[in-house]
Amino acid sequence: MKLKPIKAILLLPLALTFAMPIASADEFTDADLERWQQQFMGVVQQGRGLWTSPELGTNGVACAQCHPNAANTHPETYPKFQKQLGKVVPMWEMINWCLKNPLEGQPLAADDPKMTAIQAYVTHERRGVKLEPGKH
Repeated sequence: MKLKPIKAILLLPLALTFAMPIASADEFTDADLERWQQQFMGVVQQGRGLWTSPELGTNGVACAQCHPNAANTHPETYPKFQKQLGKVVPMWEMINWCLKNPLEGQPLAADDPKMTAIQAYVTHERRGVKLEPGKH
């Protein structure tokens, strides 16, 4: 059977799909998992250090004074409407509100390694809690 050129063009992507090797997800070893977990826990420890230190502010207050062990931070509920900011925000924006207000410090960029460490610590403290964005 001879295909008309238009049918051949339409069938070409389908033929190429089956001719390509099947792509698999990244493969990783137990050593990879261990290395990644160690790196993550190192960042969590940095975050705990920042959380318990007054270095993020100018008035001697530390995050842990209001939120020991990241209590009452509920990272699993972000993004959500935050009354203090008057809009829906991701967790890092609320962290910056706390840095600027109770701690009288400077905000951090969303991609600042300190912000990553703080968020890693806070979310690690709440590991196992189901995600519920928007919940109050």
